[in-house]
Amino acid sequence: MDDHEFGGVSTDLKLKLIEDYLTAFSTALRPYFSELWYIDAFAGTGVRTVKHKAQPETLFMPAIEERMERLRGSARIALDVKPPFDRVVFMDKKKAHCKALEALASSYPNRRIDVVKGDANDAIRAELAERRWAGKRAVMFLDPYGMAVDWSTLQLIRDTEAIDVWYLVSLAGLFRQASHDPANLTPKKKAAITRMLGTPEWEDAWYARETKTDLLGPVDETHQRIADVAAMETFVEGRLKSLFPKVLPPLRLRSDKNVPSFSLFLAISNPEPKAIGLATKIGNHILKPKLSPASRHTSGR
Repeated sequence: MDDHEFGGVSTDLKLKLIEDYLTAFSTALRPYFSELWYIDAFAGTGVRTVKHKAQPETLFMPAIEERMERLRGSARIALDVKPPFDRVVFMDKKKAHCKALEALASSYPNRRIDVVKGDANDAIRAELAERRWAGKRAVMFLDPYGMAVDWSTLQLIRDTEAIDVWYLVSLAGLFRQASHDPANLTPKKKAAITRMLGTPEWEDAWYARETKTDLLGPVDETHQRIADVAAMETFVEGRLKSLFPKVLPPLRLRSDKNVPSFSLFLAISNPEPKAIGLATKIGNHILKPKLSPASRHTSGR
């Protein structure tokens, strides 16, 4: 039931970063708050299945058969964090994933674990509605399928002033939706990008019009995308910084073909200088050794 095949070198990296942050967060804040929560909005199954391809026999090595390896996903990692979180919330829209998460939760009978089935934006809104955060702090992991997180959802998270957010942004998704030829930039694609970024200003930032003229005046006009992946990442970073009191520089992750695919951001919603300082210290300690132009490989959660 809980087979969920995905994974690669950067999946390991991404999950190790999350685990390190959760451990440091729980350790540092435990003395000061009555409850610490973890919220995983795209939780998957708790287990990730990685396929290792068969390898032919060589002069120096025998043949290796194809094999499947089952590793911890973000949900199980969060449950293994010590000291433990007081409450853990897993969200996923897939029925099979939720059944697997419920089975996982049943193996921790003394833990407060909630499994919520539904669209992540709706589930987050319901979770945060009228929630009182006095005495509570949380970490939320947003590892969406494509461009599934609405800007309005990020605003609700920011308004809590109590949640640190790890947000994996799909650069590949933005690059595909923002077609190089504006003729292919359909209203549906425009709406999806605007819903994700919370503004239509991306179109003016990513596209340029050029008019050619002769002695009689304008004769031709071209309209094309000028933004590359780096420009899109910078725009996303600027948008997040316009919303959250503090956003750390992102870690860019690459596909197995060395194509920039994702950016992992840490956004802090608490405006208090001490809270920003602590989260920044932890985040920088975890992220800075990884922030290099070296190739990363990523897929899934």
